[in-house]
Amino acid sequence: MSLQSALERLATYRANNTRASQDIFRDGLLVLQKSGFKKLGDDGKPFRWTSLEQLVLASIDVGRLDVADQCLQLIADKFPNSPRIDCLIGIRMEATEPPETALKYYADILDADSANVAIWKRRISVLRRTGKVEKAVNELMQLLDTFYTDVEGWLELADIYASCNQYDHSLQALSHVLLLTPQNPFYVLQAAETAYTSEDFYLAIKMFLTVVDMTDADDSEQLLQESTPLGITVRAWFGVKLCARRIAQNENLKSSSNTSAPKNLELLDELATERLRVAYSSSGEKGEIAKGRQEVFAWVATPLA
Repeated sequence: MSLQSALERLATYRANNTRASQDIFRDGLLVLQKSGFKKLGDDGKPFRWTSLEQLVLASIDVGRLDVADQCLQLIADKFPNSPRIDCLIGIRMEATEPPETALKYYADILDADSANVAIWKRRISVLRRTGKVEKAVNELMQLLDTFYTDVEGWLELADIYASCNQYDHSLQALSHVLLLTPQNPFYVLQAAETAYTSEDFYLAIKMFLTVVDMTDADDSEQLLQESTPLGITVRAWFGVKLCARRIAQNENLKSSSNTSAPKNLELLDELATERLRVAYSSSGEKGEIAKGRQEVFAWVATPLA
């Protein structure tokens, strides 16, 4: 394995935000042993230090704390007062020290710099991991009151509420995510599925249809009849189908969000059926989704009510 190829793979993992700890450790250790980080020169300095951070985290993941400590020392010598180093040291501490020690370490840093978001999030992570969910929620809400545009924070809050079966609260947190990133269909899909789980089927079907509208390739150049649903579009059509059935089975449903009932429910159900049949009738490279075709066909053929 060449040094250059190892550096290129590390760069690829970092660019794709891939957490392949075993592979990153293997490539990073090779670079470290061959002094590859030093050979990058002045032009590669930013790359050098981010790669070392990458290796620190991978080393902790695979239990090679000796390598993590070696990398940490190199970074700390270069940036002795960096907040990023404080965060890495905290993560290293979490690997071997009691949670209370890590929490105190984070609290001391926050006392000196209450705007250190990375440290604040690490502290919340430790609180949640140790079962102190209520305290984690309180601290996370304080963070979001200060840094409202932190999408990751709102997603974490939604996930905490969902893990506690508080789906209405989870949906409220996701509404802030949608306000901040309205163009992301994955977040809309998450909100739709959360609404379905909370049994707000009127809101759920509306949001599933929004996902379809955002992702389905049914523009003027490619008619709906000719397009094949893929990816999350298929998942959204499943959601439409499920919601249509639940709504048809209960005429007295109420929406906690005061969303009005969908019009032409039977037509929506028929459209979802047709779209799912098309998706599972595909062949060739797209045909991986066709596995389980007969089961899906049998399910969608079931009458609405």
